[in-house]
Amino acid sequence: MTMINVDNVSKNYGALRAVDGLTISIESGAAFGLLGPNGAGKSTTISMLSGLFPPDTGNINIGGYDLWQEPMAARRLMGIVPQDVALYPALSALENVAFFGRLHGLAGAPLRKRCQEVLELVGLWDRAREPVKTYSGGMKRRINIAAGLVHSPKLLLLDEPTVGVDPQSRRAILDVIKELNGQGMTVLYTSHYMEEVSELCRYIAVMDKGRIIAQGTQDELHMLLGGADFIRVETSEPLTDVSFLEKIPNVRQVAAKGSELTLTVPNGGKALANIVSALAAQNIEISGVKVEQANLEAVFLHLTGRTLRD
Repeated sequence: MTMINVDNVSKNYGALRAVDGLTISIESGAAFGLLGPNGAGKSTTISMLSGLFPPDTGNINIGGYDLWQEPMAARRLMGIVPQDVALYPALSALENVAFFGRLHGLAGAPLRKRCQEVLELVGLWDRAREPVKTYSGGMKRRINIAAGLVHSPKLLLLDEPTVGVDPQSRRAILDVIKELNGQGMTVLYTSHYMEEVSELCRYIAVMDKGRIIAQGTQDELHMLLGGADFIRVETSEPLTDVSFLEKIPNVRQVAAKGSELTLTVPNGGKALANIVSALAAQNIEISGVKVEQANLEAVFLHLTGRTLRD
């Protein structure tokens, strides 16, 4: 069964086209990553999928329901974890989660039981009666997830859920998402953190400037590089001209950001000596070098000429 079907969806904000001809299909039970830099259109996509506002063109179907013809049926299937924490700071975690449960029609013993279940899932049942305003940013993010899960949705939409959180909370959030997906929940996860999408998602769409520029399994995306490696070089000062590096045999692409160079090459070990020699010939001091195998950031660099952090 197809859980999400998005067909040629676009959204404009005045002269800005935030999402441009988006088409994706996500099967029930899949973990699907939407990977792209800030401003790529990921949050706008989540807002349309959650029914916050309609697309200007195209159609959205959730679990067999047209989102705009049968909105209540479609929304009952969804749990939504927005990028901004959507909680009442003066209320406790338990009161917040219960509030969202009541919005979905839960009450009485079933509501109390479900609140405890989701708060235990995110590891905060022991602090459930404390006001949310006393929580750390990472704890608030975890309560945000609990609120999105209280009505037992079949589909979980997560928009950059780990932005600004501490490593411990990030690990807890990722583990919860993996557990939910392992239990059969469909997950759509947006992020600009390549390593998170790599860990969580088998199916990935790479988004940039409102468009999907590539999608498939991780292996399929890596094949776009033809076995290339990814070399990062830290220099003592920023480079304004990298054309001399582009002339090195087998160097496919060079991107510079500040004092970091990122080069795409077919064989990192063999190319490294030539790269170091070329920099030395230009009297450029190297402070660090790292060779990485092909990853999703390398795919993004290959497709756009920019890194995900640009």
